[in-house]
Amino acid sequence: MGLCQSRGCGSPSASGSCRLRRSSGSEETVGRISGRLFLNGATDCASLFTQQGKKGVNQDAMIVWENFGSRNDTVFCGVFDGHGPLGHMVAKRVRDVLPLKLTEDWKCGESREFSKSSPGNSASEHSTASPKEEIRDSTKFEEKDEHSQNLKMLKKSLLKAFGNMDKELKEQHGINCFCSGSTAVTLIKQGQELVIGHIGDSRAVLGTRDQNDSLTAVQLTVDLKPSLPSEAERIRQCNGRVFGHTTEPDVLRVWLPTNNSPGLAMTRAFGDFCLKDFGLISVPEISCRRITDRDEFVVLASDGIWDVLSNKEVVDIVASAPSRSSAAKCLVQSAVKAWRQKYPTGRTDDCAVVCLFLDAEASSISSSRTRSSNAAIAGCFEQEFTSSRSSG
Repeated sequence: MGLCQSRGCGSPSASGSCRLRRSSGSEETVGRISGRLFLNGATDCASLFTQQGKKGVNQDAMIVWENFGSRNDTVFCGVFDGHGPLGHMVAKRVRDVLPLKLTEDWKCGESREFSKSSPGNSASEHSTASPKEEIRDSTKFEEKDEHSQNLKMLKKSLLKAFGNMDKELKEQHGINCFCSGSTAVTLIKQGQELVIGHIGDSRAVLGTRDQNDSLTAVQLTVDLKPSLPSEAERIRQCNGRVFGHTTEPDVLRVWLPTNNSPGLAMTRAFGDFCLKDFGLISVPEISCRRITDRDEFVVLASDGIWDVLSNKEVVDIVASAPSRSSAAKCLVQSAVKAWRQKYPTGRTDDCAVVCLFLDAEASSISSSRTRSSNAAIAGCFEQEFTSSRSSG
């Protein structure tokens, strides 16, 4: 949970959730909606788990969406950590809407590229090369050009989706986001490519093998917090203030120019519109990575994990889990134990984890899911999204 130090904030109330079945004990509900998993559970390629801390309602949210955008080789993953009085609502809203905005712009981008490459717009009509030469040259560069163009399009769509998501939150009357917001760490796996976009201090870490076949951790994101000089400089240039609260002098926070609020522990987030004129932004850092044979899995998690476990500890716990389906749960349980050991008198933070496994066996998506069924799934989700907007 990205903590705020603002005063006078009421406690958020727990929100309801869909239920397919209830597990025993205190575990949360497991629910799966045809390729879109957002509660505790597992898919063919991923494991998810979240647990409420001791600070009130669980403000973390997560999602894994297989066959994302009706593409058999594509998976979307995300972890969202809310903060402020309505942080739990903001995080869930981002979880539900951001993927839709991404697919919408991605498909529009593909349509635009298709129009550009249509025969009427092609420069090949004016080419003086022979048909055989054209075919040979086209074959040589087609795969590389298509690959780079698709990555460029996906990054552009992700950047636009983040901006549109924040714009919608500002216009959303059902959720007051003036002093509530959410982080986001998102990952799109398409074939052998990873595209990561994030804001705030939720993190993505890769578990991979080095040349000695030892498991190592590679951090794929940078925590976007006031402790980063470039981030703090942007805040100050916009007349915001950066300093540590007297109760936690070592934790730098973002404050309004003249008021000691809200004390946000990150420099990029959805919502938090009280700070958007003072340097806080929702522009994501976006990076790409091509999967190698040595790469095994990626862990996306909220700061409830990273505050008490190192990157190496995280990948070791995931790799040693009894099964892939239980990997996320094992990691959360280890983090909760670490919280209790390190801060016996403190309050455990919310934890949310998505473990995405990268090898062929784990990444295979059932071929029985046809494009028509995917379209129906997307239609149901869009209908749910539209209904929620109408009610809001």
